[in-house]
Amino acid sequence: MKDILHPLCLAIASTGFVLLLRDLGRSRRDPALVALAFTYGFSAVSYAVSLTWVWVRIDGVFGVTNISVPLAQSCVILVLALQSTVLAYWSMRPERARRRGRLLFVTAAAVIVGMSVLFALLTPATTRPVDFSLYYAHDPFFQAYVLLYFGTYSAAEIYLAVSCWTYARTASTASIAWGLRLITVGAVVTLGYSGLRIAAVVGAETGFSVDRWNNFAWACGDIGATLTQIGYFLPVLARRMDAARDWTAAHLTYRRLRPLWAALDRADPGITLRRPARQREEVLRGRSAHFPLLRRRVEIRQGQKLLRRYLDPGTRARAESRRRAEGLTGAELAAAVTADQIHHALLLHRADTPADQPAEYADAALSLATTDDELRHLRRVAAYFTPPAHGDTPRSRTSSGAGT
Repeated sequence: MKDILHPLCLAIASTGFVLLLRDLGRSRRDPALVALAFTYGFSAVSYAVSLTWVWVRIDGVFGVTNISVPLAQSCVILVLALQSTVLAYWSMRPERARRRGRLLFVTAAAVIVGMSVLFALLTPATTRPVDFSLYYAHDPFFQAYVLLYFGTYSAAEIYLAVSCWTYARTASTASIAWGLRLITVGAVVTLGYSGLRIAAVVGAETGFSVDRWNNFAWACGDIGATLTQIGYFLPVLARRMDAARDWTAAHLTYRRLRPLWAALDRADPGITLRRPARQREEVLRGRSAHFPLLRRRVEIRQGQKLLRRYLDPGTRARAESRRRAEGLTGAELAAAVTADQIHHALLLHRADTPADQPAEYADAALSLATTDDELRHLRRVAAYFTPPAHGDTPRSRTSSGAGT
């Protein structure tokens, strides 16, 4: 059972570590994510060294029988400390979370030292990668080792289960709430693993055996740990998905504004201080469009200002009448009329015939309190905008500029 579930758990833990690897250099920005990355890293190591073929090779390299046991279980103790540290940063103020984290790691270090001393007192004769705990259950030093390790393990899992269930009820973010609930379930399941290992030691002294439950113990440990890992990763995954959506939305908005920007840029290249890179190349390199998008917003607005002299009042009136007849109202109406005004103003600019009494843009009265509001509005304008064709000329002031 161990060699069936451990590779799956190793794959999950390794994937989590790789996905969080970039956060290892950002400890000052988000210590919870860095702690979570190390959680997956040490978890992956614990699964790797517990695989039978790795276990045997490590014994051969170090020349110490079953040395994989304290190596893997020391990693597990560190994982438990890191998991509790992540939970502390999710639920406490940073100062208190840092103090909690230091206390957890001091405790973990003390437990690991105690485990190392007790393991050194053992006299294991053969490599036991599958049933080590059952084989040495009668050794008093191993009994002390089991009680120290699995006692700490059980206490940590109970703490996680109770804390996560409590915090899940007050979490304001859905991904965090569901993640905490899943951690609770995983922690409860792993108690079957630690409980059976402790029962093996107790049974060795009182005359009952739990050998037949060995596969069930491994299943509880691996399944519970996997649920816990997924629970911790849910909020991170949600953040990554939000970031991916923002990245994609920025590139889409940048692309959709291009026809409007390009028409204004052709009219007056001075609005563009720096020629933009090809968007396809930027996408292939994985670069964000947020800053170029902000620059494009400024350049479009600057282009609109330069066309103010060419805004014909009659064009606006006729465009408003036509767009209202199409059923447009509110912000959609303002965007459509503004697009028509820009179209006609570009024709007048090309002919160098400014309006006698320039009008205001239809969107001048809109309340665009934030950059996002303005970008949404410019997307609407770009959707209604049609660039003037090369041979187009402005019609008379009495005709509809929207139709040119």
